[in-house]
Amino acid sequence: MFKKIGPGVLVAAAFIGPGTITACTIAGVSFGYALLWAMLLSIVATMVLQEMAARLGIVTQKGLADIIKQELQNKWLKVFVITVVLGAILIGNTAYEAGNIGGATLGLEAIFGKLYNKFYPLIIGVLSFVLLWLGSYKSLEKIFVGLIGLMSFSFIITAILTKPNLSKIISGLFIPSMPSDSLLTVIALVGTTVVPYNLFLHASLVNEKWKSKSDLKTARWDTIISIGLGGVVSMCVIIAAAAIPGDEVKNAMDLAMGLEPLFGNTARYFMGIGLFAAGITSSITAPLAAAYVANSCFGWKASFKDWRFRMVWVSILLIGVVFLSFGIKPIEVIKFAQVANGILLPAIAVLLVWMVNKSSVMGAYKNTVIQNIGGYLIIAFSLFLGLKSIFKVIGLY
Repeated sequence: MFKKIGPGVLVAAAFIGPGTITACTIAGVSFGYALLWAMLLSIVATMVLQEMAARLGIVTQKGLADIIKQELQNKWLKVFVITVVLGAILIGNTAYEAGNIGGATLGLEAIFGKLYNKFYPLIIGVLSFVLLWLGSYKSLEKIFVGLIGLMSFSFIITAILTKPNLSKIISGLFIPSMPSDSLLTVIALVGTTVVPYNLFLHASLVNEKWKSKSDLKTARWDTIISIGLGGVVSMCVIIAAAAIPGDEVKNAMDLAMGLEPLFGNTARYFMGIGLFAAGITSSITAPLAAAYVANSCFGWKASFKDWRFRMVWVSILLIGVVFLSFGIKPIEVIKFAQVANGILLPAIAVLLVWMVNKSSVMGAYKNTVIQNIGGYLIIAFSLFLGLKSIFKVIGLY
């Protein structure tokens, strides 16, 4: 089974980025183990939606955007939806790429210090470029399995070093609570885990790995194991952050430095390695996802080595390196991306649930009643979170 794991690992790597680690750090420092249930809920929701996207990709052997274009009959609605999807994911991933590279840079700072930190973004950018340019899907899959393993090991060891209280962890996981001022942190935890572009990425990646409907069971286990492992990593960050006294920790680098006086250099180095792995995987998967979405939206049917496919990911990677290297913070672009993703997640979830219920698309592999109940609950929850995130950006909350 583990030899067959692949696309799910890339999806897990995509959502365990610097944004997720920062949100988990803030959750742990501010609220201890109390919000572990929110991460557990996020992981279950991610598994449900990603399983649907993977199943759709295997059964149809098409990308999610291809199916949306195929099934939306109204010309103007089709153009509107594809334009929103393309704009939100391309612009969003471009805006967030600097943060992804920045996360890997922080990891290098924790390991090697700040003496050469001005070179770190370029090093990360070049490494990501080389892996994408020279790699194939199969080689990237192997690299990501290794990076996810390294990341998981690093964060799990970091959490163990803090000697957590197991009874409080179990309570935080299975007894939901909302401490004062925790709502926005809950929204951040869910919003950085249940990511719209991962649905497009997953539906496209499974076509690279599997061609037969007989592979659906393997794909389901791939999703469950990979996303579950990603959830364990996120929870370990929350647990490690809960060990830091006070509220001076605001990001993952602060967490790495804050662990050092309490638990020695070992914790800082493990945290740094994990943060580097998280940053480098996200800095690769974000441009890759954007390229797959553009490929589907424009109907290129381009291969991994096609110049158009490469043009998309090279552009996003280059912009990310430039933004970070010169300290450019495209606040308005990031705000647009946040609003667009707040709208996009419930909208794409609705379209996804609709399509995996169509016999003309899925045949005998359409949703069961239980899968539909899970899908509807996630749609309602994502709509609530989407509205909250939009209100936050425009200053109404």
